[in-house]
Amino acid sequence: MDIDFSQLGAYERYKLMASLIVPRPIALITTLGEDGTVNAAPFSMFNMLGEDPPVLMVSINRLQGGRLKDTAANILRTGEFVVHIADEAMAERMHACGDALPPHESELVHAGLTPVPSRSVAPPRIAEAPVAFECVLHETMETASRYVFIGRVQWLGAREGLVDTERWRVRLQDYHPVGRFGASFYVTTGDRFSLDLAPQPGAARSTAIDEI
Repeated sequence: MDIDFSQLGAYERYKLMASLIVPRPIALITTLGEDGTVNAAPFSMFNMLGEDPPVLMVSINRLQGGRLKDTAANILRTGEFVVHIADEAMAERMHACGDALPPHESELVHAGLTPVPSRSVAPPRIAEAPVAFECVLHETMETASRYVFIGRVQWLGAREGLVDTERWRVRLQDYHPVGRFGASFYVTTGDRFSLDLAPQPGAARSTAIDEI
């Protein structure tokens, strides 16, 4: 099957790309509104771009009529945001942060999540999240339908015991982020395997994540 993207509308292109490019990591982003309200929203068009400088990207769609989502408007105004990785324990509350609320109502209150002060930026971290990347705006790309924000990581907050700072390894056996699998479907990351650790063809694949 061959599909000519030039013959499709934006909706059809979105449906195909968002359903096929999966699973995607989810950025649960906190920003500050003009009145100081803490905004929180999940975005799955998100990933790491590089380590020197340490940058990540998130793509945020425009609303009908070209209006901006609160997260995009806040990033453009303040140049600061915090990207959290949601795990299984907070998955439902992360999803609830995607509910439509007025700008003066905080999604953290709505979802039952706890703000705690960040170390290098004004928007708070979320206490329940295992990982928080404090970012300043590094670069912006604008398209007809989206803003693509490239954030430079200033500070990393991680759950106690998750990172071994002597060897700079993440204890992956204690890390269970969820991924987006299209629409409102998500996947867990508990079923893991290594191809490198298989001693010969047909041998059982190791899942000794704690050895990494």
